[in-house]
Amino acid sequence: MKIWVDADACPNPIKEILFRAAERSGTALLLVANHEIHIKPSRHIRFLRVSAGFDVADNEIVKRVSAGDLAITGDIPLAAELVDRQAQVLSPRGELFTADNIKARLRMRDLMESLRSSGIDTGGQAPLSHADRKAFADQLDRILTRAGRTTE
Repeated sequence: MKIWVDADACPNPIKEILFRAAERSGTALLLVANHEIHIKPSRHIRFLRVSAGFDVADNEIVKRVSAGDLAITGDIPLAAELVDRQAQVLSPRGELFTADNIKARLRMRDLMESLRSSGIDTGGQAPLSHADRKAFADQLDRILTRAGRTTE
């Protein structure tokens, strides 16, 4: 299993959790972004810079991900594509996207986008909280623990 990170919008505290987890578990961590990302020197962590442009990083992740890999993204359309490719997908807030819940998340995203397009202020997402970071770390730990059991 590899961990793919949609790093353009991934919050720094989540990246730090991922860096520690990659080192602890020996799991390959690949951050994909269209701008420079500083990573910790490690044999487990790599950075792939892609050209600037709409969805370039997303498309690169979709192209390279394999079934069973884990992807980190808050981008719902990207998450849907990755779930279709049988990847595990985790949001930076600790929500696991699955075949059972991704369609509903897409519909909600589309509804909110439609409301914003018509001028309705829907507010924004709350800042990443300590509870969000904990939910992410706990979910990541469960995924890595399961992956470790299946490779032994």
